Amino acid sequence: MGIIGWIILGLLAGAIAKFLLPGRDPGGFVGTTVIGVAGAFIGGWISARWLDHPVSNQFYDGATWAAAIGGSLVLLILYRILFGDSRAK
Repeated sequence: MGIIGWIILGLLAGAIAKFLLPGRDPGGFVGTTVIGVAGAFIGGWISARWLDHPVSNQFYDGATWAAAIGGSLVLLILYRILFGDSRAK
């Protein structure tokens, strides 16, 4: 799976992470999808590096999706913790 595949996977993972963690985000939809792309890369790297489960080259591999969504969730939570109160409510 190439860089375009990871970007598409990241966009979808960001949307899924947003669905799993509803609420206001400081960056809105665009910020959430960018976090999804970064989360897909980070989740895949963590999975390959420390969990000894390299991501597959297949777009439809469940472990690849789990790593991407997990990375997106972690980054979204951290983003909300760090920047969640900076926006007027």
